[in-house]
Amino acid sequence: MFPSLTSRIFLLVAAAIPTTVAKPEQIRAVTSPIFHYYLQAYPQDPIIPVMGPESSSEYFNIGSTIQSTNTSAYLNIGDDSTSYKTLTFADAGSTDAWALEGDTIITSTGSSFGRQLNFLVCQLSGSYWQVYLQMGSETPSGKTCSNYQSLHLPCLC
Repeated sequence: MFPSLTSRIFLLVAAAIPTTVAKPEQIRAVTSPIFHYYLQAYPQDPIIPVMGPESSSEYFNIGSTIQSTNTSAYLNIGDDSTSYKTLTFADAGSTDAWALEGDTIITSTGSSFGRQLNFLVCQLSGSYWQVYLQMGSETPSGKTCSNYQSLHLPCLC
C-alpha cells in the first residue's frame, strides 16, 4: 500500500526542517585552566562570552546558530584579521556556521571558517575567561591566555 499524498507531503516537510539539540544544554570546557567552566555572558559586559562558574552558566539551543535560552542572545563570530576571532553575544544570529561533532562544539566544514574546534580563552577577572574562536596560534598581547581549548555539551555518558 502506498502512503497517501498527505503523508508524503508531511514526510517531505519534516525532512526539510533543520534539527537542533533536543533540549537546551550547557556548554562546558574540559581542560585546565577552565576545566568545568561554563559558557555565559560576562556580568560586567553581557555581549562578551566567557567561561565562568557553573552557578551562573547559561543554557543554549545549538544548531547552525547557538542561542541562549536565558537571554535569547546569539553567539556570533567576528571577522578579526588575527587567527583568533572575537565571539560576541547579539540579538541577531549572524553566524550560522556552528555544528556539533559528538558532544563537541565546532564550526562546520562547509562554513567560511571550515571545520574548527579549538578555542582561545583569555582571563578577564577572577573566574571569568573571554572566549575566542582559534584558527591559528596567535594570542592577544598582554593577556593571560590558554590556546587549544575545546567546548562540549555536558557528559553524554
